[in-house]
Amino acid sequence: MWIQHYNPLHNTYLSAFIAAFPIVLFLLCLTVFRMRGVKAAFLILCFGLVTAVLFFHMPISKAIAASVYGIANGLWPIGYIVIMAVWLYKIAVKTGKFDIIRSSIANISEDQRLQLLLIGFSFNAFLEGAAGFGVPIAISAALLSELGFHPLKAAALCLIANAASGAFGAIGIPVIVGAQMGDLTPIELSRTLAWILPFISFLIPFLLVFVLDKWKGIKETLPALFVVSGSYTIVQTLTIIVLGPELANILAALVSMGALALFLRKWQPSNIYRVNPDEKGGEKCKYSLKDIISAWSPFYILTVLVIIWSLPGFKALFAEGGALQRTTLLFKVPFLHGEVAKIPPVAPAQTALDAIFKLDLVSATGTAILLAVLFTGMFSKNITFAEGIQSLKETCKELFIPVLTICFIMGFANLANYAGLSAAIGLALAETGDAFPFVSPLLGWLGVFITGSVVSNNALFGHLQAVTGAQIGTSSSLLLAANTSGGVMGKLISPQSIAIATAAVKETGKESHLFKMTIYYSLILLLFVGVWTYFLSTAGM
Repeated sequence: MWIQHYNPLHNTYLSAFIAAFPIVLFLLCLTVFRMRGVKAAFLILCFGLVTAVLFFHMPISKAIAASVYGIANGLWPIGYIVIMAVWLYKIAVKTGKFDIIRSSIANISEDQRLQLLLIGFSFNAFLEGAAGFGVPIAISAALLSELGFHPLKAAALCLIANAASGAFGAIGIPVIVGAQMGDLTPIELSRTLAWILPFISFLIPFLLVFVLDKWKGIKETLPALFVVSGSYTIVQTLTIIVLGPELANILAALVSMGALALFLRKWQPSNIYRVNPDEKGGEKCKYSLKDIISAWSPFYILTVLVIIWSLPGFKALFAEGGALQRTTLLFKVPFLHGEVAKIPPVAPAQTALDAIFKLDLVSATGTAILLAVLFTGMFSKNITFAEGIQSLKETCKELFIPVLTICFIMGFANLANYAGLSAAIGLALAETGDAFPFVSPLLGWLGVFITGSVVSNNALFGHLQAVTGAQIGTSSSLLLAANTSGGVMGKLISPQSIAIATAAVKETGKESHLFKMTIYYSLILLLFVGVWTYFLSTAGM
């Protein structure tokens, strides 16, 4: 048993600086040195190994095992989900469904600011609520790119839009996990988030239009902005207060899409905005309601299947004693499982960490997306089985580098968790005392930057937030909400999200460009969450 050391240099801040050095180096590689994402990710993994072994005294066998375990998690389930999501999009294109989708959106409005609100904001949030794990960014960015948006700009806009929905992704899993870490019920944490996130949800559509067309765009689309922002925020707020986190994105997205589509039947901006003024708007073909429903069917099918996959009754089939238990293969990671222990204050008591790789062949979200692909192909007459397989080969070839990038990042994230690097950074931030509510979202921001997931971030730092809250007399629920909210702002610049986004718009290798396009907005939103959390803490929340 190796016990984690959170202060190996006998100085909290110095130990935290050493733990954070690989992350700082990664940021420099992406911004100053403009290094390709895959090279920067490999570098951060190498420096993470050196840091864990030389400074935090982790046995080299365990450090390598933790890294390999993380790389495996990058392949499954994350890589599996991303490949299936992009394959679904390609099938929609090859079957001609996407042409109808694009035309149906263009028929609602030729104005690309309004198309951005429909696809980049509402449909993005819908997919985030139903699937999460990179699916909304991949599909929404690709849709916008096909509608005439600059590929990298489309990717950046979808990342920014995710700030309104990331906390309630994949049927509310980030909130559910955060509540577990703080010994709360999901609806308790959900109601606390209602004091923070609705403000951001309301502002995000305005921010998206500003990024695309500055103040002129906001002025010319103001009525539509109030319709989509107002409907989304009201429904999301009521849902998280009354029902909990599970349907917060799905209901809000459906209502906002419907409200905006109906509103645009009666109102259009006086000036039609196009990214390229010389480019004609979408096709003016008239399609029947049946054709439009059929064209959108891949995404209806995807949503239904992912919701089924998320139901407790369905999940129970794969649990111990369940009818389909044998379809889930569990592998204990050698040199790691049960051989690394975390200690207080990161854990209530000395606790051995599990390291079990789960190969869930049927219950994985990627399998739900695979079924959506198969159903789409089966119900489409203009694509053969051979063409579908060829499309899968193209997808795998295009995504090889992005998935490899994700694997290196996940390798470092896992290493940082098992070596205690993340905990060392968190404990240093906790030393800020009464100012911690202001710093608390930064911890979540770093957690998502490291892991690429709000779920993983809450699992990583959730208990620490709760413990710190008890020590400084601040509500643990508020700090867990801050950890979740700050984590959502971190998704804008998460290397994993950026790798997925660049792959979706066929701009692999330009991760540093996309990073620089989103970092400013990520920091501004993080600052807002920090200031607002501090205000709520002083107000006795």
